[in-house]
Amino acid sequence: MNKAQPERTELSPVLRYFRSDAPDWHWLEDDEAPATRAFLEAANAEHAAWFAPLEPLAEALYRGHLARRELASTSLETELDHYTVYSVTGADDDYPRWWRYPNGEPDARECFFDLPARAAGQAFFEIGDMALAPDEQWLAWTEDSRGDERFALWLKALPNGTPQRLLDDIGPALCWAEDQTADAATLLFTRFDATQRPDSVWRLPLALAAPVAGDAPRLIWREDDPEFWVGMDKTRSRRWLVLESASKDTGETWVVPAAAPATAPLCLYPRDTGVEAGLDHRPGFFYCLHNRAGAHFQLDVAPEKAALAAARTEVGSIDWQPLVAHRESATLEGVDAFSWGLVLAERDHGLAQVTLRRLVLNDAHCIERDEPLALPETPCSQLLEDAPHFDAQTLTLREESFTQPPRWVELNLASGERRGLKTLPVYGDMAPDKLTSRRLWAKSADGASVPVSVVMRADLADRPLPTLLYGYGAYGDPQDPWFSIARLELLERGVAFAVAHVRGGGERGEPWYLDGKMAHKENSFSDFLAAREALVEQGISQAGRIVAYGASAGGMLVGACVNRAPDAFCAAVLEVPFVDVLRTMQTPELPLTTAEYSEWGNPAEPEVAARIGGYSPVDNVTAQAYPALWIEGSWFDTRVAYWEPAKYYARVTQCQQGEAPVLLYTDMQSGHGGASGRFKAWRDAARQDAFILWALGLAPGL
Repeated sequence: MNKAQPERTELSPVLRYFRSDAPDWHWLEDDEAPATRAFLEAANAEHAAWFAPLEPLAEALYRGHLARRELASTSLETELDHYTVYSVTGADDDYPRWWRYPNGEPDARECFFDLPARAAGQAFFEIGDMALAPDEQWLAWTEDSRGDERFALWLKALPNGTPQRLLDDIGPALCWAEDQTADAATLLFTRFDATQRPDSVWRLPLALAAPVAGDAPRLIWREDDPEFWVGMDKTRSRRWLVLESASKDTGETWVVPAAAPATAPLCLYPRDTGVEAGLDHRPGFFYCLHNRAGAHFQLDVAPEKAALAAARTEVGSIDWQPLVAHRESATLEGVDAFSWGLVLAERDHGLAQVTLRRLVLNDAHCIERDEPLALPETPCSQLLEDAPHFDAQTLTLREESFTQPPRWVELNLASGERRGLKTLPVYGDMAPDKLTSRRLWAKSADGASVPVSVVMRADLADRPLPTLLYGYGAYGDPQDPWFSIARLELLERGVAFAVAHVRGGGERGEPWYLDGKMAHKENSFSDFLAAREALVEQGISQAGRIVAYGASAGGMLVGACVNRAPDAFCAAVLEVPFVDVLRTMQTPELPLTTAEYSEWGNPAEPEVAARIGGYSPVDNVTAQAYPALWIEGSWFDTRVAYWEPAKYYARVTQCQQGEAPVLLYTDMQSGHGGASGRFKAWRDAARQDAFILWALGLAPGL
């Protein structure tokens, strides 16, 4: 270790467990070695000792969060074919209870799924999926009790049948076929390969009179290419089961009649490298959203009978015709089919804003109406909530922004009338009308304009503020505006919250994503640092009081930027951070690795290895003064292994030239998503916020 490094006590886990014969810390990858767990537990003890003075602040933040939130809540009701279902979360419960009543008979309600009872006594509990059978008298669900995302399949007759565990070690998603009779039904699920890649779709025939564990599932479809993941769904029309196989940039779609799940799958859209595709259906027509004609996607249509006949004759011979053409100004992101037409989601590249668009189609399949759904404000998030009925004449929309909490609105398609259904209550003195948000633009190193969103107290908006800067920028995932009750604790104390919408995300459509992946990944880092500079230059943030925050791939973003510009931030929070990028991508037997080649590249190619090695945070730690670092990992995490944050902590600790603390906490009872119960998750967030306030100089008495 460098002699200029500040003195470490003999209790430092890094000093105690450093091995001169393994200076790269790769030995931490052995989860069965006693030294591995001992190192993590020692780091947790170091973390707890350092954090002890902040415990009262964390408790105050946690209590403040609880005081602002409606702890006892009831969801919106969803009317299905036979029953209306909804969930109720008790004030002291981590999980909801599910209730139902026969349509139109609310006095006959009954609880049919008690999640608090199922979670009782378990350190970790998570539902992967819940699926009601077509007759709504059977419930199937998948359950993870470790955090490693390997699920067990359960089934029960409603409302009070005894739960039966049917299968283990499967994927989370479930889908019922439409072949149910009084005595039998078919359930679809996915399974993993050795790298925990969902590689196959299976059907499980169920004898409903006596469903038992051990019934033999039948393979429907297997994907052998290690870069592709499989999934399944059912069209809203309930006519087709849709099987998809996709890598990060290529998709393929097959269909099976929902009423005849034993039928061999039929390929409606074969894979073509670099072409992504998604399928939907209305009786008489198939729709395909794809980027074959351009990066921003277009929507094609084909008559159902002709498409099926062509697919049976020759794969790839369907005559798809454009319905909504490719445009340079917007990306088509999604399509939802109904009996009357389609709802499209499209993202304006200039405004970085999603709009829902309604297309009404007549019997001749001509567009009778094409109109955007009104937005309550911009920027905001507007999403189409679940609409189980194919002929629905009302839509439920969820709308929120950085200043306005989620609200649910019912839109009557016939009259255009909007009716408020529910708004998430927010209690306390930090009401939404006391907040303000802004959208500013940062100029990146190559001249690109990067959107930056900021929310703060309205009465403090005329001065530079201590700031928490959040970043992600991967997989094309947009960070559209979202409201956070927990965030109010920071805003009340005078902190501004900013989001850097860097390239690699999807905020400005597909081009924004493509310009931040593979060989263009450097743009993400330049954009994040440019956002930080713009916040200071435009008077939003105080230069010496900015904390960076990133989780998972966002942790890689923040780790890379901290390595390059440690003085840009007074602290950083890296939650389950993907920081050992090169070594992980060079280990194809790890979960996710092969599927990530089209996101980061395959380091078997020397130039790709050099490129990844140039930004992989663990590989670029140097002797310099690092800001205060709060690093978190999870023992059962199969997406970002616990050893990635552990290695980054060890290497930064060895190279730290300043006095700022470098802290590692490993949750030994959870996975990638952290705590499963809401109260523990809120406590964990309060502890992070206490660290952030300390780093910004806002911790009372410290």
